[in-house]
Amino acid sequence: MKKTILTLVAVAMLAGVSVAQDTKKDSVKKDDGIKTIFGNKKISHGGYGAFTISYSPIDGKDAFITGGRGAWVIGHSFAIGLGGYGFSNDLYLDHVSGSREYNLCGGYGGLILEPIVFPKFPVHLSFPVLLGAGGIAYTKSTYMDEFDYDVNIEDSDAFLVAEPCVELEMNLLKFVRIAIGASYRFTTDAHIMNKSSDVLNGFNAGLTLKFGKF
Repeated sequence: MKKTILTLVAVAMLAGVSVAQDTKKDSVKKDDGIKTIFGNKKISHGGYGAFTISYSPIDGKDAFITGGRGAWVIGHSFAIGLGGYGFSNDLYLDHVSGSREYNLCGGYGGLILEPIVFPKFPVHLSFPVLLGAGGIAYTKSTYMDEFDYDVNIEDSDAFLVAEPCVELEMNLLKFVRIAIGASYRFTTDAHIMNKSSDVLNGFNAGLTLKFGKF
């Protein structure tokens, strides 16, 4: 009888050890992935393309700035991409024959970094920052009549730019957003004849339409 009991105990112990080893193996298999500081949660990825039109006073004149940007959206709350914009402060349409107009035009672009706060809310904020470079030209337009004119570049220069922005975004559809934004454009000195070196520094206010997977 004792031998039978001892045999049963031995079998039970061996079975327990076997189960424990199998459990440990399963646990190792489940936890075999590399652990990271930010965890192993799946992160969503998307992207968007956007068109922007904005207003900015440049050299004491009204100027329109148009352009666009494209970005990769990571985890709904951060986007990184590229953007580019063109500007001109020649908005006067009623030109007289023989008249001359001096204006500024140019463009800039670069890397865009965009934190997005509460992106799943219908109305939320984003804070895109553009870091890049651009060029400016000082032009002379000579008008033969209202529609016939010659344009000559009198001077030009390049500059670096940083433009932080705050945007109030609204989710119109799952793939469409509209944003009202305000930004300030900081540039290095632009050396243009008869103009101050900080002529491009100033506020922008504009409207942006975004299309994509957010």
